[in-house]
Amino acid sequence: MNNKNPKIIIEEDLNAFLFEKNQSKLKISFNRISFIFFIFFIIFIIYSIHLLHLGSRSAKAKLTDTSILSSDNLYRADIIDRNGRYLSKTVSSIDIGISTKKVIDKKRLIINLKYIFPDKDFKKIKSQLESKNFFYLEKKISEENYEKIMKLGDKSIQPEEKLTRIYPEKNLFSHIIGQIDDNNNGISGLEKSLDIDLKNIKKPIKLTVDKDIQYLIRTELIKFNQIFNTIGSAAILMNVNNGEILSLVSLPDFNPNKREKIIDSNYINRVTKGVYEFGSVFKTFTLAAALNEKIIQPETEFNDLPKMLNCAGFQIREYDKKIPSDLTAEQILVRSGNIGSVRIAQQLGEEKFKLFLSKIGVVEQINFDIEEIGTPIKFNWGKCPLATASFGHGITTTLLQLAKAYSIIVNGGYDINPSLLMNSKKEKKEKILDEEVSKKILPILRKIVTTKEGTASLANVNGYEVGGKTGTAEKSFKGSYSKKKINSFVAIFPTSKPRFVLAVMLDEPKTNENYIYHYRDGSNIKYKGTPFNTAGWTTVEVTGQILEKIGPILATKYSEVN
Repeated sequence: MNNKNPKIIIEEDLNAFLFEKNQSKLKISFNRISFIFFIFFIIFIIYSIHLLHLGSRSAKAKLTDTSILSSDNLYRADIIDRNGRYLSKTVSSIDIGISTKKVIDKKRLIINLKYIFPDKDFKKIKSQLESKNFFYLEKKISEENYEKIMKLGDKSIQPEEKLTRIYPEKNLFSHIIGQIDDNNNGISGLEKSLDIDLKNIKKPIKLTVDKDIQYLIRTELIKFNQIFNTIGSAAILMNVNNGEILSLVSLPDFNPNKREKIIDSNYINRVTKGVYEFGSVFKTFTLAAALNEKIIQPETEFNDLPKMLNCAGFQIREYDKKIPSDLTAEQILVRSGNIGSVRIAQQLGEEKFKLFLSKIGVVEQINFDIEEIGTPIKFNWGKCPLATASFGHGITTTLLQLAKAYSIIVNGGYDINPSLLMNSKKEKKEKILDEEVSKKILPILRKIVTTKEGTASLANVNGYEVGGKTGTAEKSFKGSYSKKKINSFVAIFPTSKPRFVLAVMLDEPKTNENYIYHYRDGSNIKYKGTPFNTAGWTTVEVTGQILEKIGPILATKYSEVN
């Protein structure tokens, strides 16, 4: 018999029912939470696999192309001009690679790529698609092309971001800055000579060059390369008092952004590497050496000078048959007399002349900030070589060394070292020549530009007190001379207080019957046609044009240069 109260039995059943119901609710909630957790777990697993895949692909890419380095290894300090404008800079760029295993439709991919990159070698690309697992389609891709190629949505297209070296001014400073290879090593110019510094220092390296002046000089050289149909040209503008180089241009040049392999001899740095006979610009050295030894004075007379001298079976003649037989030492330089220069050198003597040329840095290789430096050909001295060296025949040097030598002669006799690197430290100057040499030479160089007897009147730009000396030399090939010429002009300005030297060289200039010369002496005289392919009609004209363009900048920005 059951003695339990029915009410109690009903309450117990109800409680049991409610308990089971709550348990069921808890079980459902738990199952929901478990399901959500499971979804998140699956997402996490997928994302992790994706990251591992990316890491694997990146590692595979590095194994595929050994040029890919870490960001740290790709760092190089920036290079700027004297006004803080970038000439060489490290930036982030994107390379586009192709993972060939992910290509679904090769024909479709090639059609799309032809639209974006019409100039590429698609025979090579087709071959790479068949033979490689991964290859680089485009390095340092442009923003425009990057947007186009990513819009394709092709999974085989693999973008990779990395540090890269760019040259914002392209060709403008190519021979100065140089290039790097795909492994971030400098291979020419300052990129090579400063390679270690560029990889380790953080602050930009400041140069002495001025972008604006560099642009103007290069533009004029390009123009006259066409006018006189040269195979090349060069110019260097330098402070005569401290050796700071404001401009150094050599043509032809190249675009370092393309990492071109420059093997043609025409691409040498004609300022620093090219070694040439420069001709009559050496006559200034002959006179300066004699003045330094106090053997003669500007007014010293040379009478009964012959029109021709015999030397070891060769004849030395005057280029100008109108040159008088009686000349002072000053007139010999103004009129660029060959015979008179020989007579001065003979009084000076071989040993003293050799010593002088060595002092001013002409006959031996000099130290410089870049490694592309030429070595003057060894000169075998003797009686006849002394005679020919006096007017720049048979003896060689570089345009850089010409600029250095003229600077010493006109700056009071102080030695200077040409430099591309800005140096705030003031070094003590070493006097190597008698300061009287500068005082006596400068008025003569000015007369070469201002007088009718001089050879450089086309460089007489009003307001700049230009002085200088011309040089016309026949190019030698395998021991014999040709009609092809190296023409040069070394300008000093202002001659009352020298600040700058501008040395200009043209390689194999030709005459131009249509070119119109405008004389700059205020006479408004015009002359059509180039009568001779000599320095007075070619390099002097180029120099005059350059000075008209850069003169205002130099007068305003560098008026206080010491």
